[in-house]
Formats: sequence, C-alpha cells, structure tokens
Amino acid sequence: MSWWLVGALQVSLVIHAVLLGVCLWRVWHGRDMFDRLMGADLVGTLVLAQLVLLAMLTGNTLLVDVALGLVVLGFIGTVAIARYLGEAED
Repeated sequence: MSWWLVGALQVSLVIHAVLLGVCLWRVWHGRDMFDRLMGADLVGTLVLAQLVLLAMLTGNTLLVDVALGLVVLGFIGTVAIARYLGEAED
C-alpha cells in the first residue's frame, strides 16, 4: 500500500474519531429522545466507517464482517426504539 493512501486512511480515522465524539456528546446532551436516537444511529454509522477503515489499513477482512453485524443490530435497535417512541406519542 502506498504511503499517501496509508496517510489518507489515518487522517480519515482521526476525522471519524472527532465526529464520533461530537455524536456521543449529542446522544448525552440531546434536546429530546428523537435527537438522541438520531445521534445514536449516527454513532453506529461512524463505528462502521472506522471498522472498515481499520480493515483497509490492517488487511483484516474480519473487521468488515463485524462492522456489518453491528450495523444490522443498530438498525434493528433504531427501528424498535423509533416504533416505541411513535406509539408513546399517540
């Protein structure tokens, strides 16, 4: 792997880590439950991106499988919580 690609992947990991911190702050200090739910969903997406970037850096394809499994669980959780909150408003 060329040095500029490794550097770009490392910079991208740092940027995603900063964004993950911002989203975790939004989950902790959100205005309402929907705001926190969207932040939690975005945290799952950013974790997916970080795992895929790490898989590209290390060449470990198992990380991609773990990332896809986590995203599926996060999606199911988000749909379940959104449905619960939707029924609570009625």
